[in-house]
Amino acid sequence: MSSPAQQPTPGAALGRLLLIALLLAGVGLFFGQGWYRQLDLAALQASREQLLAWRQAAPLASAAAFVAVYVLVTGLSLPGATVLTLAGGAIFGLLQGTVLVSIGSTLGATAACLLARTLLREPVRRRFGQRLGPIEAGVRRDGTAYLLSLRLVPVVPFVLVNLLMGLTPMPLLPFALVSQLGMLPATLVYVNAGTQLGQLTSLSGLLSPALLASFALLGLLPWIVKLLLGRWRLWRLYRPWPRPRRFDRNLIVIGAGAAGLVTAYIAATVRAKVTLVEQHRMGGDCLNTGCVPSKALISTARLAARLRHADRYGLTPQEPRVELRRVLERVRQKVAAVAPHDSVERYTALGVDVRLGQARLISPWSVAITAADGSETVLTARAIVLATGAAPVIPALPGIDTVRVLTSETLWDALAEHPSPRPSLVVLGGGPIGCELAQALAQLGLPVTLLQRNDRLLPREDPEVGALLREVLERDGVRVHPGCRVERVRPVASGGVQVEAVVDGATLCVEADELLCAVGRQARLEGHGLEALGIPSGRTIDTDPHLQTLYPNIYAAGDAAGPWQFTHTAAHQAWYAAVNGLFDPVRFAVDGRVIPRTTFTDPEVARVGLNETEATARGVGFEVTRFPLAELDRAIVESAETGFVKVLTVPGRDRILGVTIVAEQAGELLAEFVLAMRWNLGLGKVMGAIHAYPTFSEANKYAAGAWKKAHAPQRTLALLERFHTWRRGGD
Repeated sequence: MSSPAQQPTPGAALGRLLLIALLLAGVGLFFGQGWYRQLDLAALQASREQLLAWRQAAPLASAAAFVAVYVLVTGLSLPGATVLTLAGGAIFGLLQGTVLVSIGSTLGATAACLLARTLLREPVRRRFGQRLGPIEAGVRRDGTAYLLSLRLVPVVPFVLVNLLMGLTPMPLLPFALVSQLGMLPATLVYVNAGTQLGQLTSLSGLLSPALLASFALLGLLPWIVKLLLGRWRLWRLYRPWPRPRRFDRNLIVIGAGAAGLVTAYIAATVRAKVTLVEQHRMGGDCLNTGCVPSKALISTARLAARLRHADRYGLTPQEPRVELRRVLERVRQKVAAVAPHDSVERYTALGVDVRLGQARLISPWSVAITAADGSETVLTARAIVLATGAAPVIPALPGIDTVRVLTSETLWDALAEHPSPRPSLVVLGGGPIGCELAQALAQLGLPVTLLQRNDRLLPREDPEVGALLREVLERDGVRVHPGCRVERVRPVASGGVQVEAVVDGATLCVEADELLCAVGRQARLEGHGLEALGIPSGRTIDTDPHLQTLYPNIYAAGDAAGPWQFTHTAAHQAWYAAVNGLFDPVRFAVDGRVIPRTTFTDPEVARVGLNETEATARGVGFEVTRFPLAELDRAIVESAETGFVKVLTVPGRDRILGVTIVAEQAGELLAEFVLAMRWNLGLGKVMGAIHAYPTFSEANKYAAGAWKKAHAPQRTLALLERFHTWRRGGD
């Protein structure tokens, strides 16, 4: 189905139709009445004397009429602007003609830009959606320089420039001012030629190769100025810092999490001399407190839930005997089993110089490394990558400093050492981390209450996803309170915590043994010397599309850079940080068009690209195709019918805009759509691929088939029906 939110309102559609009708009528009159014949060189030369007499008789009226005609012709993108420019010189002379043509061309170009924006921009955005994002970002950044270059080099038709700029977000006032400035040199050439109208035999000789070369040099002027200004800015930026004559390393990487490890790995692979500095534990949060331990916990929790609901599999349900310490010991063992992949020994063997200690920037090229024994080493490098990771955010709530607050980092040791075999928890936050941990701990038999400030869980997903997830969490025993505003936190006599909140205007008080905060993460920035160098940062370090910070030779990647905070995006950014840092000035902008994400609840929630909420907010047209897991054979036999595959496509086409999957193996199912979107393969290609039976991956094929069925060519099918009837000899 199509999204009704994306359709233009009846009033807007009617206004657009009326405007199109007026434009067509104007163009029809222009050609139908033969007015175009008056806008060629021969006609201008033949009527020159009459036009001069008219100008002498009515100087103001003739000037106003000339500008009006010029605006009309250029605004409607009609042919004849060149002859009109010559006419400006022939009738009004060089000075006045240049002024009138400049005014008329600027107003006409702005009108053409506005018409294109009114009539074409929204349909183009609905059709091409995400593909326009990088283009629009480039226009916002360098649009005036591009426009000035195009105007200064009259090889590109100005009519085309007007229409294309109308499809971009460039404001009209800068467009008009830059256009007037950029078109002035060519205007002078043509107006001056018009003053010699009697000697012209054709328009082709007005722009000689030498003159075109001169315009091309003028077209380079904006970029030359931009380059010089950039060089001057960099000179001022680096001036306080002495640049080393030679460097100890090609690259220094600060932080040995996912981004830092992959950056160092790539640098060593291309034989660069690289130092990797880690203050705490190799592997970062993902290995030690995040992805690895949480998924190990979740796998045990899911098995406990299956035992509890064994009747769904034809077995006798039973309450599992859960010893939390044994569960967490298994988690620790799994972390230890993965740890060698990220160890000092492995990376040293790969050729990376690994240093354990606190790294601090002391100049744009120098890093001071303080070891555990207090000794300090200073190394220099041509490029530095900040991969310092992120830490959980502790909200500033009244009384929060009077109780013990657990996070995704401290939860593991606290639960392993807890005196109670089944400690109760209050979880603040209904995002991915909060939902994953709340459900897993509840499946293991712990009393869990989840307080979510937003009115639904996973607020970045579509509302139906949050509603479905709430159902399954409550099925597993989590007490979920969405739309909840926490007022204060206080300790209780038993040693636990009480959280006071307001839900729907009523006060809610929840007591538990522990308080777990999962309300977000922010970059680890303290102690790394960013303030001394003045590198801007907020929740993350400010970077450009190439991951460069304020200092072009200092990069940031992973959670420290954002905007995503996933292990796989940290590794993705690491490639760009390594390559850009090692091979500058060759640089690549991070490709963030196809970023998958998975929340490892039960069932999982996985998404790539746009969902309905985001597409509606961005004004991107879409169609929705759904396939419920309840209709999938493998899901039925596995008693895993909860969930669906939802695909957003361009209206009328099979090009994928985004996919949301709620299923037992949603993260695995999503990979096929990630591949399809990355390489611009539509749903027809997905449906055409053979999927093994019976598998969960068939859900992707059936979703593609549902789209195909909805877009079946009805006329062709009707003809085929008649053909087969004829083949049977008629009914």
